[in-house]
Amino acid sequence: MLTSLLNGFKTIAPSIPYIINGIWVTLGIALVAAIIGFVLGTLLSLCKIGHIKVLNGFARGYTSLFRGTPLIMQLALAYFAIPQLLGLSNVNAFLCAVLTFGLNSGAYMSEIIRSGINAVDKGQFEAASALGVRYWPMMKDIILPQAIKNILPAMMNEFITLTKDSAIVSTISVTDLMRRSQIVSANYFLYFPPMFVAFILYYIVVMILTFLGGWLERRLNRSDQS
Repeated sequence: MLTSLLNGFKTIAPSIPYIINGIWVTLGIALVAAIIGFVLGTLLSLCKIGHIKVLNGFARGYTSLFRGTPLIMQLALAYFAIPQLLGLSNVNAFLCAVLTFGLNSGAYMSEIIRSGINAVDKGQFEAASALGVRYWPMMKDIILPQAIKNILPAMMNEFITLTKDSAIVSTISVTDLMRRSQIVSANYFLYFPPMFVAFILYYIVVMILTFLGGWLERRLNRSDQS
């Protein structure tokens, strides 16, 4: 069995760099989606804590919709169902994946950012109001910078989640880490070696991101104490 396993790894060895290069596709999807999610999440969180009922209702409905349905279902809807409904062809799978992940991440980020804003000392709001600072400048220049500093570790966790969940883009043929391991498996009719390589690569990437998240959290704690 061990000899057969080693022979399997030797057989797919020329294709291992092809699998490894899938890391950049995986991280690219997670990074762009995280940026979209951050911008969208910030806007949604401001709508949620604001006093305009229509915007408040929209933001809460949006969050409920994206958090209440499976991500893979949203991806299938965006890539297969909506283009067919609109008569679109040649949909870019990578772009579709990034947008779907970004829209989904926006729902989760809005809750993270909202909790960060609520954690800011109420005295900051009262002091800004007493000085005559308007609502949007107050949020942009005073409250949001403090809130984002508080939630950076949670935002890092969201990025790690996006990185791991991005494996489902293989279902729409985006050649990420997962998809490349499937292609190599099909080419050689060997499943364990390429899947194991992808498995280890995912673990290494997530461990590096987890370490960076922990380092960032420790730096923030030290800056708060100094």
